[in-house]
Amino acid sequence: MDMKEVNAAPFIEVKDLEIIYKTDLETVHAVNGISFTLEKGQTLGIVGETGAGKTTTALSLLKLLPPRTGRVVNGTICVEGQNVMEMDDQTLREMRGGKIAMIFQDPMTALNPVMTVGEQIGEAILLHNADITKAQLQARVEEVLQMVGIPATRYSDYPHQFSGGMKQRVIIAMALSCQPAMIIADEPTTALDVTIQAQVLSMMRDLRDRLGTAMIMITHDLGIVAQTCDNVAVMYAGEIIETGTSVDIFCAEKHHPYTVGLFGSIPNLKVKTRRLSPIVGLMPDPTNLPKGCPFAPRCDKCMEICKTEKPGVYKNGTHQIRCHLYANNAEEVV
Repeated sequence: MDMKEVNAAPFIEVKDLEIIYKTDLETVHAVNGISFTLEKGQTLGIVGETGAGKTTTALSLLKLLPPRTGRVVNGTICVEGQNVMEMDDQTLREMRGGKIAMIFQDPMTALNPVMTVGEQIGEAILLHNADITKAQLQARVEEVLQMVGIPATRYSDYPHQFSGGMKQRVIIAMALSCQPAMIIADEPTTALDVTIQAQVLSMMRDLRDRLGTAMIMITHDLGIVAQTCDNVAVMYAGEIIETGTSVDIFCAEKHHPYTVGLFGSIPNLKVKTRRLSPIVGLMPDPTNLPKGCPFAPRCDKCMEICKTEKPGVYKNGTHQIRCHLYANNAEEVV
C-alpha cells in the first residue's frame, strides 16, 4: 500500500463545526457540531428539509457567512489541510472559484442581467488568470459553454434570452470555468421543471465523471441523492443525524426515525395508497433547541431519555446513526 495515500489528508475535512447567527434580539443555532470529510472525485449529498442548516454549512466552506451576524463559534474547516478560518483575503480569493466553486440555488437571480453570459463567465476566468490574452479568454469561455451543451455562438447573449434550464447551465459553466477540484451545488434543480431537472443532473454527473471533480450536492430530494451521490449526510436542526454511503442510506436495515420519515414522504410506484405519510410537526425553533434529541418532539419512537439527553452515535462500518434507539451499540457523546 502506498504510504502517500495512507497519510494524505482528505480534500475537505470539517470537524465539530458550530455556526450561529447573532443579532441584538436573538441567537440562531444554525449548525451544531457537525463533522464530515470529502475525498477528491467523490460526491457527498447533504439532505434535509428547509432550515436544517445545509446552505449555512456550504457557505461556511467558502467563508461566505454574513460578516455582521454569521459566526463560526467552534470547530475547523480544512481544505487540503489548510484552515479556511485562518486564510488571508488573497488565499481566499484564490480558493473561491479556483479550488472550490459554488452553484447557487436560483439561476434566475444568480446572473447579472446587464452583462452577456460570455462576459460573466470570462470575468471569473480573468480573476484567476490575469495574464490570459483576449483571444485565449474567448476561446476558453466558448469551450466551457460547449461543455455544458450551449452553442458557442450564444457567447454574446444576455441572461433574459435563456430559459431557466439554460440559465442553470450557464451557472454550471461559470463554476467549471476555472477547473475547480470541487463544486458545491446548492439545490441546483429547485427552480426547474422535471424534464430539465433530469437533463441538468445527467450533465452534472457526466462532467463529474469526465473531469474527476468532487461535489457536495445540497438537496431535499432523495431521488437526486440516489442518482448522484457516493456518500450521504442527513441533516436535521443543524446536526448530522445519519451518514453513510448511498447503499447504507437506501438499503440498510437500521435508520434514524427522521430518515424513515423522509422515505415515507416519497411516492412509491409499486404501492397503492390514498395519501403520502408526511412527518408530523415542524422543525424546532433554532433559537430555542430541545435539551435532548432535536427530533424528539416529532418522533413516534420517542422515549423519556430522548427528551433530556443527547444520543450517542451507532456505528456499523461506514454507517452512523445518532439515535437512542440503538443505544446498546452507540458510542458515548463527546
